[in-house]
This record gives sequence, C-alpha cells and structure tokens, in this order.
Amino acid sequence: MKTSSPQVALLPLKTYAQQYLDDTVNQLLAVTCGDGSFAGSQVLIKPNLICAQNGALACSEPALLASVARWFLDRSATVKLGDSPAFGSARAVLEAIGAFSDLSKLGVDIIEFNQTENVALPDGRTLRVATAPRECDILVNVPRVKAHGQARVTMAVKNMFGCVAGLRKAWWHMAYGGKKGSFSELILQLLPVFSHSIALLDGIKAMHVTGPIHGKPFGVGVLGCSANAVALDSAFLDILGIAPADCPLWVAAARREYAGVLLKQIEWTFLQSNAFNVNGFIVPEKLMPIRFNPFRFIKNSVRRIALPLLQR
Repeated sequence: MKTSSPQVALLPLKTYAQQYLDDTVNQLLAVTCGDGSFAGSQVLIKPNLICAQNGALACSEPALLASVARWFLDRSATVKLGDSPAFGSARAVLEAIGAFSDLSKLGVDIIEFNQTENVALPDGRTLRVATAPRECDILVNVPRVKAHGQARVTMAVKNMFGCVAGLRKAWWHMAYGGKKGSFSELILQLLPVFSHSIALLDGIKAMHVTGPIHGKPFGVGVLGCSANAVALDSAFLDILGIAPADCPLWVAAARREYAGVLLKQIEWTFLQSNAFNVNGFIVPEKLMPIRFNPFRFIKNSVRRIALPLLQR
C-alpha cells in the first residue's frame, strides 16, 4: 500500500445490497491494500459519525461499514471502529443509525477517541490528536460524499478532521477559521500524520443541497478508493461537476502542490472519473464562515460535554 500514490479506483454501484456491495468493496480494497493475509494487523475503521440527527444520511452507511469490516476480518485482521462525533459518543450514534448491532456481531470493537497525544505538523505547529488512529497499522477512512455549508463539499480529506478529538475540533474553528485563518491548510496537514490511511469514499447515496447534517439524498452511484485522499476527492469533484476552485480544501491542496490534486496526475484503476455521467448534484452557492461566533462555541462546547453523559 503506497500512501502517497495518486492511484484512484472507481466502480459504479447504486445499491447497498450486501451481495453487490461486498463484491465492489472487495475489488476496491484488493487493488488498494493488496489481497493477502492481514494476520497480526490492527485495522481501525474511521467513519463519519457526526451526530444522530438525520444520521441515516449525515453519517457513514452502516452496510458499508459492515462490508469493510468483513473484508478485513476475513483476512485475519483485528478490526476496531471509532470516531469522535460532534455530539454524543461513537457508540450512541452507531446505535441510533442501526449500525452497532451488526458490527458487534462481527466482533468489531467500538472505541471512543478519548485518549490523545501531541503530534508535530509539517509547518512546525503541535497538535493533539486521537491516539487510536495513530497506533493502528491501517486506518480506513470511510466518509460519505456530502455538500457542506462551510466547505462546499466534504469527502475523504475532511473526514480526517474527526481524528482531532472532542472539543479541539470546535477550538480549531475558533482559532483558525477566521478570514485570514488556516483551517483548510491545517486539515491537509493531518494527512502525513496519518500516512497509513486509505479512504473508501461513499458516493452510492450522497447528501446534496446543504450539509453536513440537513441535506437531501442524491444517488451518485459511485464507490471510490485510494491511499491518496486528495486524489480521491479530486476525482469525485470531476464526477460531481463541481469546480475545484470553488472548494477551499482543494484550493489549499493546489496551493501546496499536493500529489493527486490534478486529474492528469492520477493513475486510474478500473474507470476514470470522466466515465461517469452525473448531473444535478447541488452544493451551497454561498459559504458560511468557518469560525464559530463565541456564543455558538460556548453552546456547542457545553452540549458536547453534556450529551455523552446523558447517553450513559
């Protein structure tokens, strides 16, 4: 698995029916990770479990999470799943979206991103991130394609922000989200911190119009996989017909010349992005400020602390 390679694997898929989903996941993971034994490997699946509200669309798809877990379990890996939701615990959100029971039956250990550690970013700054995504052998990033009120659209790169645990995510918005802030650049700097990650991006059923919670369903009908999150996002921007220059994360990646930011840099496995004819995916025209106002920051911080206690 070459984490810096701009190789992208794309396959059409319009259903979460297990037979078709497992076959597609197998093809994508086999070319991205290799199809040998993973005995002795610690695999951590990192979904998007933003919150239980509208969780059936706002969060990662339960059937896809189970399919990914089965693939690694069938190859003798030890599999865990964890996240740091904006509100509530990972377990509570998984229960709310109907994913917890199936994952538990498979033997997947559900963890919370409670333990953190300091890491050095490429620009010299120090940041505290969740320890579990750092300690695993393979981090499997499984986001859903979603329109977003602050970022236009969020995919593989943005989902790595969930490795910044708890209240630190809200603080990032406050500290780095102003007009002259470096919010997008800092998210991109998480990629080398988690260079052992791959991304499996769910465009089978996406969220459009707005987001990340209250959007509407849109069937893109594509599942993609890559060890390069920037390249995977670039491919999906082309599929969705979204101008990359309108997307702050892509602009930040282009400014720093990340590998895979341009389509001509990508090595295609299976189908190229221009093989898909997708029309009608809507993203917000005007973006909201990334920086929370102080009242919202305090309100959300109290909610983040209180909700896990109420869910116990």
